[in-house]
Amino acid sequence: MSSRRLKREVLALLAEPDLEAILARLRQYPAKDVVNVLFSAICHTDELVRWHGISAMGEMVARLADQDMEEGRIIMRRLLWSLNDESGGIGWGAPEAMAEIMVHHRGLADEYVHMLISYMREDGEEIWQDGNFLEHELLQRGLLWGIARLAGSRPDLLAGRGVGDEILPYLGSPDAGVRGMAALAAGRLGLAAARRPLQELLADRAEVRLYEEGRIRTLTVAGLARDALAAIGP
Repeated sequence: MSSRRLKREVLALLAEPDLEAILARLRQYPAKDVVNVLFSAICHTDELVRWHGISAMGEMVARLADQDMEEGRIIMRRLLWSLNDESGGIGWGAPEAMAEIMVHHRGLADEYVHMLISYMREDGEEIWQDGNFLEHELLQRGLLWGIARLAGSRPDLLAGRGVGDEILPYLGSPDAGVRGMAALAAGRLGLAAARRPLQELLADRAEVRLYEEGRIRTLTVAGLARDALAAIGP
């Protein structure tokens, strides 16, 4: 099959509503060929195509890495490069895709989780200050969604890495999507230090789009803050 035809078929599949059916169909194609198309999908203008592409990236790259770990590393490096200023791009969808891959493949998670965390941190003069802070708010939303995804699936990966301290400033972001995803992450991390800023968000009626389990829902920042407080507990 030509690469052009494969791209049309994969993108059409990703626009369908049933994620499990999509993944079942994608498993019939060679994983490496599908992943090449998914790089277009994860920055697609269609919201559902983009998110389904991120979900598919997680499973397909895990398949690749199971066959050849270096192939998985190559994909992770491509995603990292897309977030580099020198790449000439912006890296739309890259933080989410990295997180989804790590959810599906423990080996890649162990090797790359520190890089995902680094995108919440500023660089500094000290040798240990090796941050790669993402300034664009749309990228911050994706990064925080990825942290929340990992916190819900592989919490041990984040334990002891100081992630909680990095989450707190995002709760005061001027961007509603960033505030909402920060609240989601704080709740899944059980971040006690976030109680006060989360309480301050209980009146925040700004709407947020949240992708989970193949579906996109519209929620409010207040609702996410309320759920986070319930998860953290008294």
